[in-house]
Amino acid sequence: MNNKRLTPSILSAAITTVLSTASYGDVFKPATLTPSQSDFGGVGLMQMPTGRMAAEGEFSINGDWTEHYHKYNVSLQLMPWLETTIRYTLVQDILYSSDPSFSGDTKYTDKGIDFKIRLLEEGDYLPETSVGFRDFGGTGLFDGEFVAATKRFGNFDFTLGMGWGYLGTRDNIANPFCKMSDGYCTRPSDTKGSGGMVDYERWFKGPAALFGGIEYQTPWQPLRLKLEYDSNDYSQDFPVVRAGVDMTPATPWNVGALYRVGDWGDIRASYQRGNAVALGVTLRTNFNDTKAYWLDEPMPEPRPAQVANSVDKVDWDKLAGELNTIAGYDDVAIQRSGDTVTIVGKQKKYRNRDEARERAGRILANHLPGEITTYNIIETNLNLPQTETQIDADSFKQIAQQQPLDRELTDAILEKEVEGKTSAETEFDGFDRLQYSFRPTLAQSIGSAENFYLYELGIDGTADVWATKNLNLSGTLHLNVVDNYDKFNYIVPPDGTDVPRVRTLFRAYVSDNALWVKNLQATYFQEFGNGFYGQAYGGYLETMFAGAGGELLYRPLNKNWAISADINLVSQRDPRSAFGVFDQEDQNIPEFGRPFKAAVNQTTGFVTGYYMPQWSFLDSTLFKVGFGQFLAGDVGTRLDFSKQFKSGVIAGAYASFTNLSSEEFGEGSFTKGFYVSIPFDIMTVKPSANRAFFNWQPLTRDGGQMLGRKYELFSVTDARSPWTSRPSKVE
Repeated sequence: MNNKRLTPSILSAAITTVLSTASYGDVFKPATLTPSQSDFGGVGLMQMPTGRMAAEGEFSINGDWTEHYHKYNVSLQLMPWLETTIRYTLVQDILYSSDPSFSGDTKYTDKGIDFKIRLLEEGDYLPETSVGFRDFGGTGLFDGEFVAATKRFGNFDFTLGMGWGYLGTRDNIANPFCKMSDGYCTRPSDTKGSGGMVDYERWFKGPAALFGGIEYQTPWQPLRLKLEYDSNDYSQDFPVVRAGVDMTPATPWNVGALYRVGDWGDIRASYQRGNAVALGVTLRTNFNDTKAYWLDEPMPEPRPAQVANSVDKVDWDKLAGELNTIAGYDDVAIQRSGDTVTIVGKQKKYRNRDEARERAGRILANHLPGEITTYNIIETNLNLPQTETQIDADSFKQIAQQQPLDRELTDAILEKEVEGKTSAETEFDGFDRLQYSFRPTLAQSIGSAENFYLYELGIDGTADVWATKNLNLSGTLHLNVVDNYDKFNYIVPPDGTDVPRVRTLFRAYVSDNALWVKNLQATYFQEFGNGFYGQAYGGYLETMFAGAGGELLYRPLNKNWAISADINLVSQRDPRSAFGVFDQEDQNIPEFGRPFKAAVNQTTGFVTGYYMPQWSFLDSTLFKVGFGQFLAGDVGTRLDFSKQFKSGVIAGAYASFTNLSSEEFGEGSFTKGFYVSIPFDIMTVKPSANRAFFNWQPLTRDGGQMLGRKYELFSVTDARSPWTSRPSKVE
């Protein structure tokens, strides 16, 4: 008989006794217990997860420090039923590699992705129950699966669960799946590739263990206490197996305390295994609750006395100025044809197009005489018409002035497909042929061998000249302000292959060039009508590549789908020359390390589908699926999934799956990354249609890499079926 096994009957009896006692906890003050983060990231106790989910949109940045592990992770409650976590773990007892010239004294860094899916919501009698996967697609250091159930009684939250893999090494209960099939009795010891592959053959196999715990909200609101039974016996931990470190627990029980500093963060401390201290910090926000507070021009009030007596008396310059400052339409052109006035311009200020149109309608009503019966608003971007809005002037003015209860201003507004060109007299043309801007940039890589965090902070200066309404000449000069990419080795890593170095040569372009021509290209845009758009471009297309290409997009108005195709012929730029490109595939440049291959006359392009589901369980999401050829010549699929929260913050992830094997690709097995897009108007006191974009890849390799095109027509035509320009839904 195995003395360390707990029978389900004994354990369930013990839990039932505890729960029945706790049900009398009404003598405590009303519970305000909310889910908290675990040491691994994600809602949990300390080492152990729970069945709980955080509020949808909760975003947490977590750090946890023990003698053997330093963990850094971000956790996002992507859906009410789906929790996601990205984690970096620095193993303090082991170096990244045995080659000091490659990784120096950098600690071994493990990258992992976790997710948890809710199976059952908590009810009067049933616990909240979830299934989770830890270190999904990782190297196997922490991979494990679990099922956890959590039930609240007063100020107590009780959890009982079963774990496999890293969460099952205590082996205190028989694996129930083993009775169904012998294949579940033993967990395969090998993992796929060098991390990054999904080892589903290991799921729920091998030893299993029960775990459990209690989280208690004390009468003092900031303080809560945690107690857990740990299902990991630490016999298979990486420092134990690789370096012979003694991590033997003195007890399976862990105890800890959490202090909630405020809605924005926690600090925590715990005593684990009877011989280890852990300290942790959590910073949090909620993307569903982030509200914008603006200092904005008021909505225009009706001013009949200001209306011009005739069209000839209209102050078109003043009208255009108000359309810009009050309604947010930039580069405005005003046209008149009979009883219709049309304004054409780019919306730069309001994500909420209804507000922009109402403001524009009120401004037009305050300037134009009664002989003008129709207002048209054509929204453009890069001079490409997107949508046309028709406003019935008489109905609009009547509703705006009388404000009847049974009618709204939108009743007088109709959005439609942009009609073809008609003869019209231009009363004002604010087309600006020359535009320029400056913006800060951040390039970063997390978890590299040379240093845990590599970065480059710079400034982009961009100038655009419109030779015609369709032909744009643009250039971007990049100034490197500060970086530590000098630590990034040119020498191909030990797992390097003969794949052309389309991205791992990045340091040569960034760190070794204080000033670099990032982009210099000519682009011709064309709107063909009925939802078809095109562009053709040529020049220095991005930091590392020059060439020419084109794209065609079909995007029907107000539909939840679109499709595009792009094709490009490019060559890799020579970082030793501002305008040179490599003309030979095989390169042997001493300062760049060993000989390598460059991409020369490489064809790359994709057919991409875009889909915004209308299903409630995937609310406010976007799928992008592309099929084609990547920069290194590998062929495959690019998947991109993103979720938009009520505030307008977008969080997404992408992955490239190609015909390169994991051995050919190297560490990471395939390219993957994550990004967050934040509307400016929730960070500033002025409304804005612009966004801040943050992107990072766990590891930069050469397979599965795409060309960084300056313009993508799906983004350019966002107004046709808004994604990035959706209005905030925060109340």
